[in-house]
This record gives sequence, structure tokens and C-alpha cells, in this order.
Amino acid sequence: MQQIPRPEDVTWDQVLSEVKDVVFPQLWVKVQPAGRTLVNLDTIVYTNKYKVYSQTVTVLGFPVEVQAAPTSYTWNFGDGTTLTTTTPGSPYPSKEITHKYMKKGAVNLTLTVGYEARYNVAGTGFRYIGMVPITGPATALQVREAVPVLVGGGG
Repeated sequence: MQQIPRPEDVTWDQVLSEVKDVVFPQLWVKVQPAGRTLVNLDTIVYTNKYKVYSQTVTVLGFPVEVQAAPTSYTWNFGDGTTLTTTTPGSPYPSKEITHKYMKKGAVNLTLTVGYEARYNVAGTGFRYIGMVPITGPATALQVREAVPVLVGGGG
């Protein structure tokens, strides 16, 4: 005899496989100045603004509402340093989140967003999952060194 699925039979792994790319977007690092920066210069980083993501999917024939809210942002600056914040930062003129590179070279910055997640199967109440870390695509940055040049002069 075949068992009829019940709402409590729905597992988080089943739900996650249905919603991972939709509810947990991969955010990327936006950098100012864009594309290149200088050694010892405050380089501003930020990403898309905070919001709660919600999606309803069907698992085992039941509607499942999934909610995810970004609550932590771990910035990997590509030079061996990281920083975790609770906000997504802001573009210039804000200097909410900055980083100073100490040597020149090419780096790739990444952002891992920690989403607090929960789901509700067929209106039976939300089940809290906890933190789901999602790392976005890399952002390339050239770190250059400014060289002072004496010009003009005496006469």
C-alpha cells in the first residue's frame, strides 16, 4: 500500500533544491572606484540593498512558502582579508564599508551573504532553518601603485 504524503514529510533539502537560485540570490561586490584602485586608498564596497525574498513552490504536492532575509555579509577582498558586516554598504559618498590594499596586483572580491531562512508547508506554520550562506560571483579589481613625479620647475 502506498503512503500518501503529509505536509510534515516535506524536508528542507527538498525545499532548498526547488528554491535555491530564486530565493537566495547570489549578490556581487560593487566597487568604487570601479575596475581599479590604488594602494593605501579607501576602496568602497557595497552590494544590492537588503530585502526579504519570498517564493512559493510545490513539494510532494503541497504549497511551500519560503522566506529568506539577508542578515550578514562577509566580504572577501581577495588579498587574504575578510570583513563581516550586518549591512550591504552604500556607494560614494558613503564610506560605510571600505578596504585599503597594501600591495599592487590583481584581486578578485567575493561576497558571501548569510540568509536567515524559514519555510511553511501548506499553512502548517513556519519552520526556522537558520543561516544559509550563498557566495556570489567574483568581481575583478586591479590594485595599482601611484608614483609621484616631479614636473615643471625652476627656471
